[in-house]
Amino acid sequence: MGKNITLIDADPTSFSKLSRIMAETKFSNLFIVMEDIEDARYVLKNLALINTKMRVVLVNQWDDDEIGKEEENINIIHADALLAAHLYDQLPNVPLVAQNVGLGRGEIMEVHVPFGSSYAYRHIGSILQRKWKIAAVYRDEKQILPTNATMIKPNDTLLILGKPLVLDGIYKTINKRMGLFPEPFGKDIYLIIDFRYDKKNALKYLEESLYLLGKLENKSLFVRIIFPNDFALLNTIKSYETDNITISASFQNEGIDALIEYDIHEYNIGLVMTSIPAFEADKRQNTLYNLKKLVYVFGNRPLIEAENTVVLMQRHEKMESISSTAFDISETLGLPLNLCDFDPEGDFESRQMIIEHYETLTHIFNMEIEVEQKVSNPIRELGKMSNILQIAPFEADLNTINYKKLISSKIQDFLLTTEKHPKLLVPFAIVEG
Repeated sequence: MGKNITLIDADPTSFSKLSRIMAETKFSNLFIVMEDIEDARYVLKNLALINTKMRVVLVNQWDDDEIGKEEENINIIHADALLAAHLYDQLPNVPLVAQNVGLGRGEIMEVHVPFGSSYAYRHIGSILQRKWKIAAVYRDEKQILPTNATMIKPNDTLLILGKPLVLDGIYKTINKRMGLFPEPFGKDIYLIIDFRYDKKNALKYLEESLYLLGKLENKSLFVRIIFPNDFALLNTIKSYETDNITISASFQNEGIDALIEYDIHEYNIGLVMTSIPAFEADKRQNTLYNLKKLVYVFGNRPLIEAENTVVLMQRHEKMESISSTAFDISETLGLPLNLCDFDPEGDFESRQMIIEHYETLTHIFNMEIEVEQKVSNPIRELGKMSNILQIAPFEADLNTINYKKLISSKIQDFLLTTEKHPKLLVPFAIVEG
């Protein structure tokens, strides 16, 4: 035996022998693991006469559920339940829950990220972790303490912490295949109609939202009307309400962004649809950025006319962060994806890794991409395009001031100052340093 283990050969059903052993050594815990139930009962009776306060763990491997139940200091472990739990842990595609760590109620979970997961190829900083947290990532038998810049990859194992019910939902989302847009950002769609800016195009925006809703499976649309000052138009919009289309109007002039934030959490919103003026108003852009939700910005051309989706290549981290969503929405709409590398200097080699990353995803989604490289100004090339849906990173520093276009060559400085094409903004975590 080991130096810290002492083996005593004695019969614990004998009161005299057991009391003598316990008198010689002070024990804080006692485990009872016996084959015969009658022997176990004798041991429990002896212990009740010797020490009623000692913590006792009884392994119950019989059909009798009453043994030891009446004693407060006895913790009963059912052998069948223990075996079943271990067997369950070996099944494929089930979460591993920490049994003897923390509260042991499922608040610590280990989840495998399969190929095709909606979480694959996403930066952790772009994931809203509300009432839960990614504590560690395990990859190639190594532990990674994640930062915002850490990208989740297929075959990673995530150690997540949070409320058990929340973790159950996260586990199901991680194991859902891409193609369930707008997940994993949320399940349903949220349309903001601000009558201060959107009255003229309100019905057009609603029809465009319904077109997208029709392309999705088992999703709902929630319409939030703010600053309603045209009751005839309001009633027309409300006539569109159905089982999966909810329309609500707010007649308050204050606390609008707090109401929008409440709606988004309450209805598990993954995609927010809005016009550029409504997006810019009252610092709403900051509110939606902090919520880490997809934002669809309406353009002058409707989505139904889009013939392909376009990603203009930028920094490597940004392109990786939006890649899985770019494929997901393209597959959902049945549109080809164009990866465009327009560079005035012709420096295409520095972005070769981005192209390789997107080509890897083509195998997961079973769809092709078209890569276009051209020595040109990306903004001018974008202006020449027709009938596209532009997909871009949703950054905190999207400029909305027109005069900055004159001195900037950054793509994000033109996203909200050009209204020709609709745009899908994908949450992106700014990596410091």
